[in-house]
Amino acid sequence: MHDVQDGFRLIVFDWDGTLMDSEARIVDCLRRAAEAAGLPALPAERLREVIGLSLDGAFARLYPEAGAATRARLAEAYREEFLHRNPTPSRLFPGARELLSRLHAGGRLLAVATGKARRGLDRVLAETGLGRYLHASRCADETASKPSPRMLHEILDELAVAPEQALMVGDTDYDLEMARAAGVAAVGVTHGVHDAERLRRHRPLALVPDLHALDRWLAGPAAAVS
Repeated sequence: MHDVQDGFRLIVFDWDGTLMDSEARIVDCLRRAAEAAGLPALPAERLREVIGLSLDGAFARLYPEAGAATRARLAEAYREEFLHRNPTPSRLFPGARELLSRLHAGGRLLAVATGKARRGLDRVLAETGLGRYLHASRCADETASKPSPRMLHEILDELAVAPEQALMVGDTDYDLEMARAAGVAAVGVTHGVHDAERLRRHRPLALVPDLHALDRWLAGPAAAVS
């Protein structure tokens, strides 16, 4: 097992489902966007499956019959709903603020790689105040969507960090598959979208139930929950 204390310079976090408990809001916004476009309703379980992908990728999976123009309308309806209309609350998971603050104070490089659009990420970073701790970020509307490794490659290049010096933390298949493709180690957090069995297939260094457990793991791998 890779010892964080003598190896990882950079820790890259997914956002939705990893640092922020936004599943209910995303699912409701996906549902309302489809409704506005006159497309059939899908069960919540289907909608939550695509959390972590770009909007175009998500709607392509949900509605494979939809063409590019329809997916663009769906994406715009989703953004309007998420940014301006939807009242469903999204909150940081317990321990998120303290974890990033401690890691930043300890000299770690921190980044976010997310399926959110840049406008959405910048908004939540400003609202939560977590932007002050980040050295880099990549969003799905400015590079290739997960599970492509391009997000991680770009972050590594920007911060001049080798893949073996980086750790990806995420809650979905897409996060862990992206990390493997980029040659980056990963830890799965099971309080998000995909369950432990699904995450374990990607052979992460550890699976942890929440950010408090992640904090303990980062302080010493012997305390990992796997």
